[in-house]
Amino acid sequence: MSKVMSLEQAVAMIPDNATVGVGGFIGCGHPQEFSVGIEESFLKSGHPNNLTIMFSAGIGDGTDKLGLNKLGHEGLLKRIIGGHWGLIPKLQKMVFENKVEGYNLPLGTISLMFRDIAGHRAGTFTKIGLKTFVDPRIEGAKMNARSTEDLIEVVNIDNEEWLRYKPFPVNVALIRATYCDENGNATMEKEAATLDSLAIAQAAKNSGGIVLLQVEKVVANGTLDPRMVKIPGIYVDAIVVSRPENHMQTYAEQYNPALSGEVKVPVNSIAPMPLNERKIICRRAAMELDPNCVINLGIGMPEGIANVANEEGLPGLKLTVEAGGIGGVPMAGTAFGTCTNPDAIIDQPYQFDFYDGGGLGQAFLGLAECDKDGNINVSRFGPKIAGCGGFINITQTSPVVVYCGTFTAGGLKIAIEDGKLQILNEGRIKKFKDSVEQITFSAEYATETGQKVMYVTERAVFELLDGKLTLTEIAPGIDLENDVLAHMEFRPAIAENLKLMDERLFQPEIMGLK
Repeated sequence: MSKVMSLEQAVAMIPDNATVGVGGFIGCGHPQEFSVGIEESFLKSGHPNNLTIMFSAGIGDGTDKLGLNKLGHEGLLKRIIGGHWGLIPKLQKMVFENKVEGYNLPLGTISLMFRDIAGHRAGTFTKIGLKTFVDPRIEGAKMNARSTEDLIEVVNIDNEEWLRYKPFPVNVALIRATYCDENGNATMEKEAATLDSLAIAQAAKNSGGIVLLQVEKVVANGTLDPRMVKIPGIYVDAIVVSRPENHMQTYAEQYNPALSGEVKVPVNSIAPMPLNERKIICRRAAMELDPNCVINLGIGMPEGIANVANEEGLPGLKLTVEAGGIGGVPMAGTAFGTCTNPDAIIDQPYQFDFYDGGGLGQAFLGLAECDKDGNINVSRFGPKIAGCGGFINITQTSPVVVYCGTFTAGGLKIAIEDGKLQILNEGRIKKFKDSVEQITFSAEYATETGQKVMYVTERAVFELLDGKLTLTEIAPGIDLENDVLAHMEFRPAIAENLKLMDERLFQPEIMGLK
């Protein structure tokens, strides 16, 4: 029998109460056709329903129109297990209103869980998450009162604490590729990342489940180079040919061959950032870049570091993104997770094997909330659930971590005159709080493991020194008491040799970092 079928036929194969593994990273690699089809089927017939969905990266564009937002209907979902949540507001709302169970696990750990489920292993054993909100002694990754099952436990192995993420069957895999033959052998020539698609397919197949594959086109058997096949046809149960609007390479554009490594484009075509608070922060962070080590740039503010490095002509930086891209220039916004001119694109679980095992030398991540101890929260703010994404995997294993963010938020306006910073309008939200709402990064754990930790803002730089959050630099033109300490809920330690931030940060010309 042919595996090629209509969307309606494929969706009808999904049983009620199934656990569904979903591929994608924001919009990259997501089988949008299935998200559309499942929503249409549920609204029409009530089926499938009571699904558990599991995904590593947040799949959406921040609106209610794309990605997993299509599944945000009461009754359609029973449980959501996800890594990044910031771009799926409909699912955030359901969790906040206690309409579904919600669990926020580290993005990379979810990728590895799919692989461990496929191998019928006893669980995913890792130190990722210790002393953060994921730790079952703190919150256990539970996002609301409805979430009562313990998915994680602390275990002792050779007198060391580890976390065990418990395995469970995956009944359905929803994945996508570019082309496949009539047997389901699939290639990913035009995909900007291969992600955890193979691991999800294997998890479903070895759980006795089904694999539903979305492709751009079906080709004749025997016409695909077997070395290019990323999903073997022996795993695939159904093939659906997608409409072009549901097979965008990213949510930023339909198709860009420079993201999939098919062509190289001149990077001088990337416009530099204007001189504003973001550029000041990214410039100061870029001063810490080490060309001799492997680097990760996180989503949000740190994305601009690649722009600064490109403008400064910094040679040979080994930049990576958690989706699997190595080299090139990491992209921002709804194209985050992809790279222009990548040197290599590897599967996401292997990227996190490398990250979790200490392969990174430096990591640059966002700064949303910081407390008196140096803990960071980027994952939850009242009803807004951003999720931890790959943040915990990356920040717990990199020997150097640089957090990047504005000093306050919500209406901050600055001016730069004669190389000095002026605060025209202070942000109404304080970021440096007595205690954070959720511990996404544990300063205690960082101190125990000997990490170098920095916190970079447009007006002040802090470091974690001897377990204390310590102010080490302030911007020229900034008053220590009125512009810094007055807008913190605690008084940090202050270095005896408090320095001025480099004056080049506040000049329109390139800094000359090369």
